Amino acid sequence: MNSYPPSAPFKQLRQSGLLGNRVIDDGRLRGFVLMMKSTTSVPNSIDVTYARLTRYATYMDRDEVMRVLRAFELAGLEYVLIGAAAMGFHGLVRATEDLDLFIRATPENIEKLRSALRAAYEGDPHINEISSADLLGEYPAVRYVPPTGDLYFDVMTRLGGVASFETVDAEVKEVDGMQVRVATPAALYRMKKGTVRSQDHVDAAALRERFSLKDEG
Repeated sequence: MNSYPPSAPFKQLRQSGLLGNRVIDDGRLRGFVLMMKSTTSVPNSIDVTYARLTRYATYMDRDEVMRVLRAFELAGLEYVLIGAAAMGFHGLVRATEDLDLFIRATPENIEKLRSALRAAYEGDPHINEISSADLLGEYPAVRYVPPTGDLYFDVMTRLGGVASFETVDAEVKEVDGMQVRVATPAALYRMKKGTVRSQDHVDAAALRERFSLKDEG
């Protein structure tokens, strides 16, 4: 079984139907306590070296997620949550094992990201592998897998020409006494509806139905 890298640049590093299609629509839910697959495989097209993660947790650890988000806040990181984690804050919760986020594309902000991760995962030398060259380069994304192996982070400064930190519509959610910046339901819908991933199509349909969204134009 291949495993994910602690941190690696990628061209089109996306999951490929690894999790089920079920989306739970419950406006009362504001978290990530969802079951995940215990094993997975990686598409052959991803040209990175897989090194460290050899196990998956049954549940994403909410306390770990909240600890990282608090570290983001304390470090002053400029970020926006996207993907399934952002959907969870809007009450649409589905199985996921990662946190996707945009960050502002500046060397100073990337250093804030490293600082926040060092605070959350003290002593992990792989955090130093997250470089400005990657996040400000042609394929501006990295994947960071912390030592716990319970979740991983896909960090981007832009997603092709579709969206970036600067262009994605976002709102602030108050969670456990802290402010968490998340993409709006409409922004998530726009990012997901036109992709080739079947899971994104399921997510887009759930967002459209839950928030009565309309296609633009």
